Amino acid sequence: MRLISFLCLLVVTALLVACGSESESQQAQAQAAGQSTDQSIQQSAEPGPLKIAFLGDLTGGLAEIGVEMRDGFLLAIKHINAAGGVFGQPVEFVIGDTNTDPTIAVEEARRMIEIEGAHVIVGAHSSTNSLAVAESITGPAGIPQISPASSSPQLAVAADNDFLFRATLNDKVQGPALAQLVDEQGYANVGVIYRDDAWGQGIADSFAEAFVETWGGQVVMVAVAPQQTTYLSEIQQSLENQPEALVMLAYVPEGTIILRESIENGLYERFVFGPTSRNPGLINAIGGAHLGGMHGTAPGTAPGTESALLWESSFIDEYDRPYGFPYTKQAYDATIAFALAAAAAGSTDGAAIRDQLRRIGGAPGKVVLADIGSIRLGLEAARDGEDIDYEGAAQTLEWDENGDLASGFVGIWRFTSAGGIEDTGVIPY
Repeated sequence: MRLISFLCLLVVTALLVACGSESESQQAQAQAAGQSTDQSIQQSAEPGPLKIAFLGDLTGGLAEIGVEMRDGFLLAIKHINAAGGVFGQPVEFVIGDTNTDPTIAVEEARRMIEIEGAHVIVGAHSSTNSLAVAESITGPAGIPQISPASSSPQLAVAADNDFLFRATLNDKVQGPALAQLVDEQGYANVGVIYRDDAWGQGIADSFAEAFVETWGGQVVMVAVAPQQTTYLSEIQQSLENQPEALVMLAYVPEGTIILRESIENGLYERFVFGPTSRNPGLINAIGGAHLGGMHGTAPGTAPGTESALLWESSFIDEYDRPYGFPYTKQAYDATIAFALAAAAAGSTDGAAIRDQLRRIGGAPGKVVLADIGSIRLGLEAARDGEDIDYEGAAQTLEWDENGDLASGFVGIWRFTSAGGIEDTGVIPY
């Protein structure tokens, strides 16, 4: 009997201990869950520092332009942090060099996202590189990407999951503007030599369609590969219809060879240029005696706006020189746009930032200029849920459903006989 009573006591004790253990376990689990929830709320309210990557052509055929684009990017980072940063923290950055090579561009994008932890990418420069990065890396990974310079129409139909935007006009706009310029120069029959890549093919096709259909012109188009030592055969092919001038759509390395061989062999004397030729390196190599007075197109900026003037003054203060290349302002604007969108999203999540990009450009909204004080007020307003109208250094950034700009400007420029470059006007779009 005593044994039975003792065994019953053991059973009851075991049950009480088990119940107590279960209660303590449940309490511990509930406490842990509560802590986890609190931590999640805290992380959501106070995300880590925003990290912005710059992916550009710092070496290779577009290096001069790419280096100054990086300068525009770094000026934006400085302005954002001087304005208080995003989420109350300084913005971090990382820089990648594509060497104007799409394979390297993809590798650098992967490094900056997977190893460096970048949340967004400003870049790439060339259309070929931007397409490769968007379709291989940023689109699948859900990382927003804004190219300051890629203008090929192919970007509008890229398989990017709506994560690719650009801060320059589609060449469906610049091609017709170039056709108008060629007509205004008095040419009805031209040869076209274009770089055989996404950018060259896109702007050449857009130009030819407009020049033939709108202006009644004649065109012979010849594609060229980069890194050749001579282009004499391609130049001769472009002479098939006895053209009055050559429209050159090439990077500076191949463009220099094309111009030199055209002039030295007496094949062309008159030229019209696309945006990549707006480069002091080209006229320095060929000379103002040959190129003075000849015109071209390039991405334009809103003329004489308060935002542009503030930015130009800031650039001189920072670098002791005025900016000299297309896309420098656009690199700055893309960077500021990401900061404003992240502040509006309250998150470093790619989809959340992407969804805010179309809300920070265009009226109505709080006007934000390319200036530290204005950026500070804009970041605060974006954080508080206000709509933003960022009137950038180059222009207002208002994107359509394809990530293309809904409006903008094409600039007209010319080489001078003294070896300089003059901007002569803009065509609004």
